[in-house]
Amino acid sequence: MGMTMTQKILAAHAGLGSVTAGQLIKCKLDMVLGNDVTTPVAVNEFNKFGFSEVFDKDKISLVMDHFTPNKDIKSAEHTKQCRMFADKYDITHYYDVGDMGIEHALLPEKGIVASGDCIIGADSHTCTYGALGAFSTGVGSTDMAAGMATGEAWFKVPAAIKFNLTGKLNKYVMGKDVILHIIGMIGVDGALYKSMEFSGEGLASLSMDARLSMANMAIEAGAKNGIFAVDDITREYQKGRVSKEYTVYEADPDAEYEAVYDIDLSQIKPTVAFPHLPENTKTTDECGDVKIDQVVIGSCTNGRMEDIKTAAEIIKGKHIAKGVRCIVIPATQAVYLEAMKQGWLADFIEAGCAVSTPTCGPCLGGHMGILAKGERAVATTNRNFVGRMGHPESEVYLASPAVAAASAVTGKISDPSEVM
Repeated sequence: MGMTMTQKILAAHAGLGSVTAGQLIKCKLDMVLGNDVTTPVAVNEFNKFGFSEVFDKDKISLVMDHFTPNKDIKSAEHTKQCRMFADKYDITHYYDVGDMGIEHALLPEKGIVASGDCIIGADSHTCTYGALGAFSTGVGSTDMAAGMATGEAWFKVPAAIKFNLTGKLNKYVMGKDVILHIIGMIGVDGALYKSMEFSGEGLASLSMDARLSMANMAIEAGAKNGIFAVDDITREYQKGRVSKEYTVYEADPDAEYEAVYDIDLSQIKPTVAFPHLPENTKTTDECGDVKIDQVVIGSCTNGRMEDIKTAAEIIKGKHIAKGVRCIVIPATQAVYLEAMKQGWLADFIEAGCAVSTPTCGPCLGGHMGILAKGERAVATTNRNFVGRMGHPESEVYLASPAVAAASAVTGKISDPSEVM
């Protein structure tokens, strides 16, 4: 029996000719990632076990993104601990205020991760890099500590589900709508500890930003990882970014899948996940009159160039609805700078939005947009669990940047066609 893309990557990094679903293997790592929340725990474990060196200073990335600029004394102390560790071991890829971004937008943007890589990160949305044709998955801080010291990690080889994409997305329908549609279809445990493999002729209509958004939310279906077949769009994205040689792995024709789903992209409509699970999806024409208090456009899911551009296009020349707060957070400094050059930041500010330096901020209820009791937010983030963005009695509705921008203008959940 043949192997999937994920299984081929894992076999290569384990030094094996082949692997099968359920097999326990130890793999060499191309990148170990941590942030300002998870790295301090990993550093404590690293020190506790008596490690005195990292396996490769070029293959560790520490990104200060969750509570930066520091929101309080505790976050300042955590970030200081990360800085000291990075300085002690001369970590190449350390990113802090002024030279940072939200980790899962920053690493692909800078070419730090690439096709064929095996990557772990102490953050559940590390699965984002599967958009490049890499195996990437989230781990706990203890595994991160072991990875930084040894350059290796244990995995159970996942079985796979195949998503065969056909057709082409309609205007103002985005990758976020596709992944919300899929999660609504299979459920938050529909891909539990499995690899979600995306391929088919429909890939040609999905930008890299759309793919990164989709891979980012594989974990919201319970998946171990999400991975996209590598094509010309992937190669073009990596050209000029990735300096190392990378390997493209293709699934065997006889690879085994537990299920195969055919998704016609032309049939996908703007989609919203209602509280309190990403699987509670409705298309915008099914939402009814849901009034909102806040809109957040950003995060590791939807703060990239295409996301900010699309939101600006919808908001330009209009004004945010009375009583609505709209917070726009470009995911990296590069996105922020380009948005400024293109005039998108001016469009947001003139419409009554607040624009923030890159941060995870409100996504995890950290800062920069906490909800009060009874408030509702439309957010381009990835989770809408109870209390995720603030008070336990607040509500988060997940949507694409296009739907979020339209909703900010109308003051209720809206289809982009209602304002354009």
